[in-house]
Amino acid sequence: MMKKRVIASVLAAALFAQAGQASAIGLIQAYESALQNDPTYRSAVHENEAGQQNRILGRSNLLPSLSASYSTYKNKGDLTRPSTDILGRPTGETTDPLDYTSKAAGVTLRQPLLNLDGVARYNQGIAQTNYSDALFTARGQDLVLRLVSAYAEAKYAEDQLALATIQRDTFAEQRQVNDRMFQKGEGTKTDMLETQARYDLAEAQLLEARDSMTTARNNLAAIVGTDVTQLDPLADDFRVRPMQPSSFDEWKALALSRNSEITAQRYAVEVAEQEIKKNRAGHAPRVDFIAAYNKSGSETVNARNQDSAVRAVGVQVNIPIYSGGAVNAATSQAVSNHEKAKSDLDAKTSQILVELRKQFNLALSSTSRIDALVKSVDSARLLVQATQQSVKGGVRINLDVLNAQQQLYTAQRDLAQARYNYLISYLRLRFAAGTLNSDDLQTVASYFVPGGRAEAMPVGPGTHGGMPKVSMDLSRTVTVSDAKKSGKQSASH
Repeated sequence: MMKKRVIASVLAAALFAQAGQASAIGLIQAYESALQNDPTYRSAVHENEAGQQNRILGRSNLLPSLSASYSTYKNKGDLTRPSTDILGRPTGETTDPLDYTSKAAGVTLRQPLLNLDGVARYNQGIAQTNYSDALFTARGQDLVLRLVSAYAEAKYAEDQLALATIQRDTFAEQRQVNDRMFQKGEGTKTDMLETQARYDLAEAQLLEARDSMTTARNNLAAIVGTDVTQLDPLADDFRVRPMQPSSFDEWKALALSRNSEITAQRYAVEVAEQEIKKNRAGHAPRVDFIAAYNKSGSETVNARNQDSAVRAVGVQVNIPIYSGGAVNAATSQAVSNHEKAKSDLDAKTSQILVELRKQFNLALSSTSRIDALVKSVDSARLLVQATQQSVKGGVRINLDVLNAQQQLYTAQRDLAQARYNYLISYLRLRFAAGTLNSDDLQTVASYFVPGGRAEAMPVGPGTHGGMPKVSMDLSRTVTVSDAKKSGKQSASH
């Protein structure tokens, strides 16, 4: 009965996986979807669009401004004036009603000739736009990094669920073997309790793995904007790429010259420097060329029924004298902000270089680490087989088999994690160096099998195969009872 349940669960898992292939989402497809749906990236797009206007705003301070005005009024009132007789002697006052329309229209052109504040604002606008562009580049690279990290985490969670299922089913099979041996008088109650305890723990780990997979898929779905039900698996021929360039100094030079976050912070320093110049210009005179044309009709009481047209061309000079100390205070504040921006640049540079060194070392050691873990999986598989053989000969006990199986599960888990960590380190290194682009995404995507599941092949020495299905799989598990029946170790049913 137990074997039937195990087979049924394996078949159900296979059918579920086959059904999921139709809705599998590859890494490139996920990236294209994230470009449209990731809220963080969409926010960066709009932020960059706003930042592009800073260049235009700064340039406007040096270009001419043209303004026009027009007014019309309906005037009603009384005009009182002294009255005299024929001899010129005052006789009182005379009041005349007023009822007339006044109009005025004008056009004024102003072109700055000397405007230090405008020059500073122009240079600051350019720096602000460049800052926005550099920051947007960093946000685009960060999207690649966040997407691949979430994708790898979700896929790793799927792998852990698969391994946890295999481990649970293996302990279930071992429990069935112990039950049969106990019934025949060949096993002990202790073996049954040990296996049951491992089985219960595997059940708990399976539930935890399922919850972790759901959480990881939800995190990925939040980036790509669609539900995730199936991901592309790692390919069998997993190979760590040679480090190019090979020296850290070359990577450091790339980071100092091309890292977008460092570049953005440099522009932030320039923005702060122009802010100092802008505030110091509060003491400088401003000279403007002005051309104006004004036309009016009955503009005042004394000019009733009179039309006038005035054309004026000249130069206007404004000299600030005193503004209550605001200019000095604003300048001092800008100087402090400039020093802060330079300190922030130093801090950001140090942070990037530390991260660069970390990812360089991780990527450099990935080949040895993955090779060692592949050998660890091979050794753990052989240990399970040897331990099962030793139990048959009475040299080892049931607990040794359980420990060997747990060691194999741990080795498989560590190998999968090392492979995903390498892919993330590969991208993080290039992100820190400022060279991360779509080609790197294509490189990482090539490690996955598009639209399907990788063939579960054993991992041999010297290979970096995909997710290995080794002796924890029921098809590769050798039980003591089977060994007794056949008189030899069976590699598959």
